[in-house]
Amino acid sequence: MPPYSQFPNKTNGDKDYSPVKTLIPNKPNETLCSSCGLCHIRTWPVKESFESCVFENGWLSGEAQLFGRSRSLSDEKGNQDELRFGIYKKRFIARMKKPVAESQWSGIITSIATKALSSGLIEGVVTLHRSKADFFFPEPVLATNLEDIQKAKGNKPVISPVLKSLETAYEKGFKKLLVIGASCHIHVLRDFQKRHPYLRDIEIYTVGIPCVDNIKPKNLRWILSKISHNHQTVNHYEFMQDFTVHLKHHDGELEKVPYFSLPQELTQTDVFAPSCLSCFDYFNSLSDITVGYAGAPLVGNEKLQWVFLRTEKGEALLNLIETELEIFPEVSGGNRKEAVKEGIKAFINRLHSDKIESGRKIPIWAGMLLAKLFQKIGVKGVEFARYSVDYHLIRNYFFVKKNYPEKLKSLIPPNVYVILKEYGFENEKSS
Repeated sequence: MPPYSQFPNKTNGDKDYSPVKTLIPNKPNETLCSSCGLCHIRTWPVKESFESCVFENGWLSGEAQLFGRSRSLSDEKGNQDELRFGIYKKRFIARMKKPVAESQWSGIITSIATKALSSGLIEGVVTLHRSKADFFFPEPVLATNLEDIQKAKGNKPVISPVLKSLETAYEKGFKKLLVIGASCHIHVLRDFQKRHPYLRDIEIYTVGIPCVDNIKPKNLRWILSKISHNHQTVNHYEFMQDFTVHLKHHDGELEKVPYFSLPQELTQTDVFAPSCLSCFDYFNSLSDITVGYAGAPLVGNEKLQWVFLRTEKGEALLNLIETELEIFPEVSGGNRKEAVKEGIKAFINRLHSDKIESGRKIPIWAGMLLAKLFQKIGVKGVEFARYSVDYHLIRNYFFVKKNYPEKLKSLIPPNVYVILKEYGFENEKSS
């Protein structure tokens, strides 16, 4: 990958993708939109696409239709994971025996897509390629050959219009598709296919990516410039289970920045897209199969992934690569409760403060010591995933309550209120 400075500064008319020195804040109460791509389609009326918007219909509204029931709302042991992660047939830790080169992890999603296409199970894959404007920026694509699938490898950490490619599939008369997307994409797709006739005759398989806190493209380089010592050469970054941000550079360098030493500017709610701060399905629970890493242990360079098999279609996708997987037992350790509570208290203070802090509270060397300590005594494996889900669901509840109070009733699913009660916020439902 060339350094960012070699990318053109101007693309798409007057849009400037060069690094900005100050963050352009999100407008208060701007319309919630994850730019899923469905409203970009002009083959059918835009108003029909809008009818399936998850921010109008609410999260998990299609769960009962997909599974024949809604998830258990009990927080007792044995049910607490369905409450958080959604309904599933089984889950496990895995990696490809022969990892796919240059994939984000070991390449499970890329391998599923490759086998699904080459076996004839599908005719095309609705996914994303990288924009020529910036390595991280996404471009929707309908991949119909193995080369196009390989080009889709790796994450694009900004809100992405992946569903735009459904238009091409519809116009070409495709009957079998694989859609790879975040939870907002999958929710909108499920509702649209049920509500309108255009995609009803297409057999659609879905691979869900656990997704949280994506960024508007205009903010990405500013954020990377605050985190990395050289944002121009970063070609991958991820918030990892070892309490550090991993930034990979095009020359192979792996830079680690501890959470505790992130610049304070990045803790402001203006950094992330409001749609992501109003998301209540971190683990993509309406997908046929979900592939992520939050509950997998971080062991060296093993690139372990966490898989949720949810439906019969998910089973058909898993069967394509099952013999090529190594399976590992889950691990879990620590207690998430106090960490979640402290994180939420800090967020609430920031949410209601007009003061914008800058700089690092503690230097990176001290933050690394804290990160190593938390790796030993903090949450691990499945408990880390529970911590992450609980924190983001509660945080997003308070964000919606402050900025979109009129949507509290329609947007937030019942499981969130159970988790609020678990942490002592039970009165928030009526307040």
